[in-house]
Amino acid sequence: MIDTGMVFHIQRFSIHDGPGIRTTVFLKGCALECFWCHNPEGRHAYPEVRYFPERCIACGSCVAACPHSAHLLEDGVHTFLRERCEGAGACIDTCFSEALQMSGKLMSVGEVMDEVIADRLFYETSGGGVTLSGGEPTLDSAFALAILKGCRERGLHTAIETCGECPWGALESLLPVTDLVMMDIKAMSDERHRNATGKGNQRVLANARSLALSGVPLVFRTPVVHGVNDTKEEIGQIASFIRELAGMRNSSAGNGTPPREIRYELLRFHRLASDKYRSLGREYRAASIDPLPDEEMLGLLAAARREGIDARIPQ
Repeated sequence: MIDTGMVFHIQRFSIHDGPGIRTTVFLKGCALECFWCHNPEGRHAYPEVRYFPERCIACGSCVAACPHSAHLLEDGVHTFLRERCEGAGACIDTCFSEALQMSGKLMSVGEVMDEVIADRLFYETSGGGVTLSGGEPTLDSAFALAILKGCRERGLHTAIETCGECPWGALESLLPVTDLVMMDIKAMSDERHRNATGKGNQRVLANARSLALSGVPLVFRTPVVHGVNDTKEEIGQIASFIRELAGMRNSSAGNGTPPREIRYELLRFHRLASDKYRSLGREYRAASIDPLPDEEMLGLLAAARREGIDARIPQ
């Protein structure tokens, strides 16, 4: 069993990552490169230094601490040379103004469990639990499995959020200790998916079919992004595919055993990640994209429902 993994955030009192009040554990590393990603700090599986220049007081402590000369202080102006940074993190401890922060921490299963079990009372009173997100939790499936097992042993509801771009075996290994899977379907066109995320969608769709046959409760999600999938035709195609998956599940259910639910959610894109990209020294390609207005989202919702599936827009 793998006892440690790379975690970049643990969010308590989350209400958007599954039922009830939850603690969401974000694991680092993702196989996709969605240009609108809200969590760019979770894309790479290694620790990364984030720099917020507006907080810097040019004290120079980071210059002395860095073993790789990634910081310069000239004429009272601090410059972070990211190309020299190897993530040693010595500068983080010396930065009193918190202009430098580390994204990514190697944590043990025990440390994660200590965090999540602290809010057990809130899970019990709200029907909540623990969600593994990312990044992509299946990329470190052994670590994810150990956390989910720990939660299951303590009677906590478990969920995972996945982009679906992973080996089926990695995802399948988590299902015996997962109460809910939330999975993105961003586009039905392989080319459109590749243009938006850097990879085609064949493995995503194959994993969706396998999940439908698994029987685990499923919520498929589409982050609605202008220019990517914000047409009634695109949403209708995704909804039709989900209807096909629900039919597969119904056909595979045993006699007298009602099939577990499959739902569909449309998630409105929000331009919330500008500061994250800037702190990582990356271009935010979605910086000029606006969220869709209510009437357009409702039109897409109607297109999905015309396919005869349970579709909704979460609040």
